[in-house]
Amino acid sequence: MRELIPFCNDWAVGLFGSVLAAYFCSALTTRRNKWIFWVSMTLIPVAQSWIYYLWDGSFLRKIYPLLVHLPLFLVLLFLTRRALWPLISIFTAYLCCQLRRWIALFVIQLLGGGELMRCSVELLVTLPLLLALLKWAAPTIANLGNYPTKTQCLFGSVPVMYYAFDYLTRVYSDILISGEPVAVEFMPFLCSVAYLVFLLHYSKVERDKIQAEQVQNNMSMQLAQAVRQIDAMRESQDLASRYRHDLLHHLQYVLNCIENDQEDEAKKYISTICEEIEAQRVQRYCENDAVNLILSAFVGQAKKAGVTMQVLGYLSDFILASDSDLCVLLSNALENALHACAPLVEAGQDCVIDVNFHERGKKFFLQIMNPCQQEKVRLVKGIPVTDQPGHGLGVQSICSVVAKYGGLYDFSVQDGTFTLRLSL
Repeated sequence: MRELIPFCNDWAVGLFGSVLAAYFCSALTTRRNKWIFWVSMTLIPVAQSWIYYLWDGSFLRKIYPLLVHLPLFLVLLFLTRRALWPLISIFTAYLCCQLRRWIALFVIQLLGGGELMRCSVELLVTLPLLLALLKWAAPTIANLGNYPTKTQCLFGSVPVMYYAFDYLTRVYSDILISGEPVAVEFMPFLCSVAYLVFLLHYSKVERDKIQAEQVQNNMSMQLAQAVRQIDAMRESQDLASRYRHDLLHHLQYVLNCIENDQEDEAKKYISTICEEIEAQRVQRYCENDAVNLILSAFVGQAKKAGVTMQVLGYLSDFILASDSDLCVLLSNALENALHACAPLVEAGQDCVIDVNFHERGKKFFLQIMNPCQQEKVRLVKGIPVTDQPGHGLGVQSICSVVAKYGGLYDFSVQDGTFTLRLSL
């Protein structure tokens, strides 16, 4: 019994790690792969039994990497046609085997016992722990195999280091048991390094995510602006078609007025028609066509929302900033201003948005002032922030465009008025 339980435990831990490694690298996706894997798994215990019979358990543990891990890697390499992730999966599965060992040591600490007790507890927890890891951990770890090589290596660094540490300090020597400080403190050191690396990587991923969200937001803004421009052009075409259709009737009416010596009536009628045509023309605020279209569209939106938008400025057609960046700046800024005015309009308050811009020395200057609910505006390091999901991307896009051109921006709120100032 004293020999049988440790042997069964060595066999169980090999099966435990092999199954985990196979699931971690998604090697058992087909019936053929399952047959090949399980046939291979029956050969490894045979070899273990033979070596255990001829020598002893300590020798078996020393050649374990050659007897179990290397054949397992070759099998997984054959099944998955991949090298890196199956190798990392084996190291990760070996790390998970530590869970069995720690649970057994914890039970021994509470109840007492020796090596036989440890092996018995490890045998008892093997199946429940394996099923739990296959259900909750294996799908997530297997998905990491689809990540870039750099991410895979980052994930596998801790299992690889633990594998080397365990064999060097516990299997091939007794440095860890002897209490050498360099060995005892190595795993806390490794955890610290892994945590710092994780923070750096996570920070980079978050920056990339924010940048991707900004790009997506900018593209959405440009698409929305393009749709508004198309709608404006379609509306102008429809009006032009109606005016062409009604032109004959207008001319006939004017001719009748002239023939009947009603010149004043004819002049009044012509003036009325001219005013109607002029009202449908895109308002020109500056020489830049893109800015004119954006401002005209938002002035129309402001009128529909019951907000007055006053625009004053000058901008040439040859400005350093691209039309797409101007679209992002103005669309986000004006949309935020309209959103800030919406609750005030509902409360019956008159809202006026002042838009001022000009060009000086190839520099673009913009100032937008709008009323707001000051108690709901929160500035963090001079930038408006919000806890509402899906909001705040407009401000990030504005800051991103300004930073792109090496410009300056300033957000402030005072006496119920929110002010945005920027220069490119």
